[in-house]
Amino acid sequence: MNIQLRFINRSNDRGNSEVVLFQRNVVPDFDELAIAWKVIRFCGRDCIHPFVYSTSIEIALGDEHGNYSPRATAQDGERFTVGVHPTGRARLVTEPAPAGGIGAGAGIEVVNRMTRGAVNVNAFSAGKLIAAKWAVAPAQKAVFRFTPVLWIGAASQVQEGRALSSAVLSSDNTMLPLAGIAAADIVMTGGGGGADAQPFGFALENVVHV
Repeated sequence: MNIQLRFINRSNDRGNSEVVLFQRNVVPDFDELAIAWKVIRFCGRDCIHPFVYSTSIEIALGDEHGNYSPRATAQDGERFTVGVHPTGRARLVTEPAPAGGIGAGAGIEVVNRMTRGAVNVNAFSAGKLIAAKWAVAPAQKAVFRFTPVLWIGAASQVQEGRALSSAVLSSDNTMLPLAGIAAADIVMTGGGGGADAQPFGFALENVVHV
């Protein structure tokens, strides 16, 4: 499902701050990378930046050379395996679910069944990288489970599609629950300089429900 969103800058900032949106995998894994899914730059006061967030997830393998396998649409409770293509490269294959499935809410599993060679497993939303787990070794797996929630905050020196630093992740980011929403505005307030400076705030407005 695609959710139509509009970022609106109603803060006292004149577009000098960078705004980052990202998602958190609800399956804890210390080796997994939290990714800057969307970065908004130079959006001046009262200006609008429209974009789309998709609850549909695509999975692809990647390597250290910047190559990616074809993306596969993945559903919660679906399992994929990593095997060897006749060319010798890793490939992603949908595995039939076991009797009774792996269970709703279990997430998306990608199991490396190759005898040797680690792979990077990447998750995409609306065509943009939203999560990744690097160097998944044989017999190991990556598990992604997302809820329809985005996190947003003001940051600096962040790049879209790159891992977020621990400093950004530990900042006072705002959770935006998107369940049951078809469209909404994300309004940024606060900012400014000197004695009148206020923390940035983010809130959903003009929400259209499904």
